[in-house]
Amino acid sequence: MSTQLPLELPSSSPSNSVFINARCMLQTEEDQRVIVVGGLPVYHYCAADAVAEAYAMVMLVESGFAQQTEVARAFGKSDRTVRRHQERYRQAGMDGLGRPEGWRSGRRRIAGKRLRVIEKLKSQGLSNRVIAQRLGVSEMAIRKLVGPSKCEEVGQLALGLTPSATPREPPTIQTSFASDIRPCDDPPAPTTDSVQKSAMPEEDEPVPMSLDHDASDRTFDRQLAYLGLLDDAAPIFRDGSQVSGVGVLLALPYLVHSGLMQIARKLYGKIGPAFYGLRTTLLTLFLMALLRIQRPEQLKERDPAALGRLLGLDRAPEVKTLRRQLSRVAAHHRAEQLGAELARVRVAQRGELMGFLYVDGHVRAYHGQRTISKAYVARRHLAMPATTDYWINDRAGDPLLVITADINASLAKALPNLLGQVRATILTYRKGKGRLIHQRRFVRRRAKLDGRWVTYDLNDQPARFLKGKQRLRQITRLCEDGHQSQIMTSRWDLSDIEVAYRMFERWRQENFFKYMREEFLLDALVDYYIEPEDPTRTIPNPERRALDKQIRAARTELSEIERQYGAAAADNSEQHRPTMRGFKIAYGKLGKQLRAARERLNQLIDKRRNIPSRVEIKDLSEQAVVKLATERKHLTDIIKMLAYQAESDLLNLLRPRYQRAEQEGRTLLHELFALAGDIKVTDSELQITLAPLSSPHRTRVVHSLCELLDQTATVFPGSRLRVRFAVHPPPSISLAFPGTPPHRGTA
Repeated sequence: MSTQLPLELPSSSPSNSVFINARCMLQTEEDQRVIVVGGLPVYHYCAADAVAEAYAMVMLVESGFAQQTEVARAFGKSDRTVRRHQERYRQAGMDGLGRPEGWRSGRRRIAGKRLRVIEKLKSQGLSNRVIAQRLGVSEMAIRKLVGPSKCEEVGQLALGLTPSATPREPPTIQTSFASDIRPCDDPPAPTTDSVQKSAMPEEDEPVPMSLDHDASDRTFDRQLAYLGLLDDAAPIFRDGSQVSGVGVLLALPYLVHSGLMQIARKLYGKIGPAFYGLRTTLLTLFLMALLRIQRPEQLKERDPAALGRLLGLDRAPEVKTLRRQLSRVAAHHRAEQLGAELARVRVAQRGELMGFLYVDGHVRAYHGQRTISKAYVARRHLAMPATTDYWINDRAGDPLLVITADINASLAKALPNLLGQVRATILTYRKGKGRLIHQRRFVRRRAKLDGRWVTYDLNDQPARFLKGKQRLRQITRLCEDGHQSQIMTSRWDLSDIEVAYRMFERWRQENFFKYMREEFLLDALVDYYIEPEDPTRTIPNPERRALDKQIRAARTELSEIERQYGAAAADNSEQHRPTMRGFKIAYGKLGKQLRAARERLNQLIDKRRNIPSRVEIKDLSEQAVVKLATERKHLTDIIKMLAYQAESDLLNLLRPRYQRAEQEGRTLLHELFALAGDIKVTDSELQITLAPLSSPHRTRVVHSLCELLDQTATVFPGSRLRVRFAVHPPPSISLAFPGTPPHRGTA
């Protein structure tokens, strides 16, 4: 009997198989590969076919069979390679996967024009790192061409006609500041305390390169931006007379000292190759706000060449370009951080005004077709679709910080988070009904605060809340008409008249809102983008709100029936119906209606008990709730806030020199910003000479203002040109009388 030969069965896990995860496996047989999922072959390809293998990776991830990391480990690739295959497949399908890897054979890695630029920069002694940062390539690419660098940090010289500076690392923003910004090497120190010192660390503004020599023709720089070699155009100015709107540059010292450019470079870095980069975009928005160009669409009404001269460019960005760059900046989602950093700088500069802060919500009504949450608009006395922004203003009424509310949360709910960013104190009006205080308990108080005398009739007493657990201070003011205004505060260290004065001075913030709506178009939408709301956020239950409405109607109906029933009982004649039984029989129909109304009201109340007062957005069965995109709006609001701060700081300089500064100060600034003037450019200075104003005394005021601003030694952002300001003297008036020689006098 012959011996039975053993039957060779395939191994359950052959050596040529790779497990991707618990249910997926990659098997290789000679030059063929098979993807097995759950024991079933789902894809077969040749091992030498790179396109098919790339599709296999995409198929495994897109079908949900495996994760990117698992696929990358099984195929011996990196996670980045798998993601790149997915992106190419989404964009171009199988053709995208067939794109060869690496640099195209025979193509130069660096163009000849760039090689000449590198050689020129290297001959000037620049390091490989500096050259790589200038050209937007890696340091290794420069090292392969020119060899290792002997010096890592050297000064950067001029290229073309535009001066350059050594790029540095982005600045580090700190919470405490002491040094002043002095952008040029030898500026005189400010001679007056009226000009606010900057709280940002001293740092040279990086200057982009430029190949153009004509300020009116930036063809080469635009070509560099098109090739991806330029992140922002360098400002190049040319001489000119009667340049429209050049007076707006008087606000440059406050823009530079606000730290916007340094903070923006730290948070945003670069927004991609562009002729209009981050610095130019922010500067354009700032000048637009001061020139009352309230929204990007209004740029169509302006001469782009004239506005471009203020920016040092051949023309200003147009509507679609500005919107595109604004979207690039907003894509980083750092407007909230930008506002917080600017607020820290502002606090360091004006700390004496931060002892009291005014916090109030500003409701922006929405008239579009989207379904967004409603808010109560006080100036219209109705609830309508709207969003709420909370503004924090200092003691003088100038804005410090703006925060976008979550789904129109009330101020009482938003205040703890706001106070966490400023200071944990409470100073607010008492809402609702309260017990009136007898007039004999009020005391006449008089004091001099902020340079003026104030008088109030006040009552100061403690008040307890939360069943006596919380003890606050209640200060009540008695008005001339007998009205009593109650103020609640946790500050026990201040006098009652100072608390009342600070509270009733909040009209400054209301004036700020009114001014921003009219002058800066604060309520206008920057775009019409929407964002999905957080599905876990809770809002008032619409179903319960509908039941509340039905209950109110049922109670009204019940009250009307009870009124009729009571009137019938009062008019009942006892001679005809001496007993209640007889009365009920006579008015049986009305009694039946009364019982039905009561039963219906009880049913509605019982039904409401089982419905929660708040519900998550994801549980809503009606149309999805969305919210307006906040990033672009928040960013433009910050720029408008900086423009208002610059106006306020300039107004503070005008007050001791202009008697009617309180009445006409901002009107004078509006005239000043739109003023024409002459521009003269030297190797180190940008000289701005303004035309005389409408009257000689205003011209003299602006002359003293220019002298003060000159002391700040401001350098135009993105250049090495120190800005100097002056104003032409007012024209002389000739007076001639018959028989007398002409005499010239000055008005």
